[in-house]
Amino acid sequence: MTKPIAKMGLRKNARRIPKGVIHVQASFNNTIVTITDVRGRVVSWASAGTSGFKGTRKGTPYAAQATALNVIRTVIDQGMQRAEVMIKGPGLGRDAALRAIRRSGILLSFVRDVTPMPHNGCRPPKKRRV
Repeated sequence: MTKPIAKMGLRKNARRIPKGVIHVQASFNNTIVTITDVRGRVVSWASAGTSGFKGTRKGTPYAAQATALNVIRTVIDQGMQRAEVMIKGPGLGRDAALRAIRRSGILLSFVRDVTPMPHNGCRPPKKRRV
């Protein structure tokens, strides 16, 4: 007697998301694009590493563009039409990822920069005496 084959990932594909939030985290070494629904639950994500880039190429604008296109392709299949964009970090992939998101056909309600800024932060190390 054989076991019936369970369908994996059925619930993930069954969820229809008309509106979502696209989070782009662009560091100098990598770019991570996460798409959530409006409540903050992760729907899909991709990074330059999962998109097939290794080493120093992960921090390039082209890697960020490819990453954004990869993750957007999956959520367009789930029915996303409108999105908000939150961009964080100082990396090279900020503009390239945003350009790829704009070209994808998703209507953007707003684009917000959520890079954390210190209100004069940590105390710097003491001066070197040579």
